[in-house]
Amino acid sequence: MINQRSYKKRLISDVVIGHINNNIMEYIIMIIILLIGIILGTIYINKANVIQTQEISNYINDFINDIQNGSNIDLNNLLRTSIYNNLLIIILLWISGLTVIGMPIVYLLISIKGFCMGYSISAIIATLGLKEGIKFVLSTMLLQNIIIVPSVLILAVSGIKLYKAIMKDRRRENIKIEILRYTIIAFFIGIINIIASLVETYISANIFEMIFI
Repeated sequence: MINQRSYKKRLISDVVIGHINNNIMEYIIMIIILLIGIILGTIYINKANVIQTQEISNYINDFINDIQNGSNIDLNNLLRTSIYNNLLIIILLWISGLTVIGMPIVYLLISIKGFCMGYSISAIIATLGLKEGIKFVLSTMLLQNIIIVPSVLILAVSGIKLYKAIMKDRRRENIKIEILRYTIIAFFIGIINIIASLVETYISANIFEMIFI
């Protein structure tokens, strides 16, 4: 039984490593685009005017104060919002990956994901300071993004792979098979992102409360 489990784990590991090795350039490109988005998000918050900066600062401070004063986090609302946001980018990536003209949109969505991450992290650190800001980011953003970011990159690369496969062999049967394979990947990525939403709601939220209360 143990050997069988070990074999399955090794098989999954080999499949994942093989996929990455076969698409290493695509992953490098996607990671670079993500990093560019993060940098742009950081630059944008640093260039924000006084009114925008103050609004962000007030929102973060009010949120922390409410928690410290005994206000409970609305977990149901947090879960719904998290699932909506996480599945939205998956659906947009899936739709974009299905069309040839959607490839630029795939790159754009990855850059937007990076921009939002850079913007959020920079805004938090700018408001709370380096030490408290890092604590806030680690407690509220780290765990779920360890799941979300790789899964989004996998789907984006799968979209590029679909495009290349269709361009290489335009037979209808091949196109149907590749689209089905891509859709199955998107479905499982969606499930993974729902799991990430559960982590954000029921684990990250509790970590945040333990640190800041």
